[in-house]
Amino acid sequence: MKSQEPEEKKLMRIIRRQLVLSIAAVIVAVLSLPQISLGRERGPVTNLPIPRFVSLKASKANARRGPSLSHRIDWVFKRKHMPLEIYGEYENWRRVRDIDGAGGWVHYSLLSGSRTAILIEDMQPLFNSPQNNGMVVARFEKGAIADIDKCDLMWCQLSAGSYKGWVPKTALWGVRLEEIKD
Repeated sequence: MKSQEPEEKKLMRIIRRQLVLSIAAVIVAVLSLPQISLGRERGPVTNLPIPRFVSLKASKANARRGPSLSHRIDWVFKRKHMPLEIYGEYENWRRVRDIDGAGGWVHYSLLSGSRTAILIEDMQPLFNSPQNNGMVVARFEKGAIADIDKCDLMWCQLSAGSYKGWVPKTALWGVRLEEIKD
């Protein structure tokens, strides 16, 4: 004769089974999320990679709480050519942030595809070739903005004023480490 399982044991077995099924559902949901950190996501409006870098076309741009003129202004960018990172799109609006993480929704007409970078090291040497033992052409102060001409895996060629030369990518904000630009 088979003994009956006590009610508590039956209940615990059912709870365990439900817990295992719930954990499996969470794992499947997490694995199906877009890989934002790997840059595989594409913008729903432009079909361009998100996140991506652009620069500020205007000398003043309002960053709003949401993607419309009726949303409150949270931040005002006042530095033309500043690199910004786009990490969201909605119709004619782009969600952007600066080097400090400040930002919001900006109308796309205020942004440019021209690439710039901010120097993050103080007195960063600008070399005449992409190597640390090259001749120093100039030195940049921390926070200086320069145009990005091209980048290989380790270095970017920059232009600022009458100066042109190479800087290690690790000294820049406005370009991804894996990015190559011709």
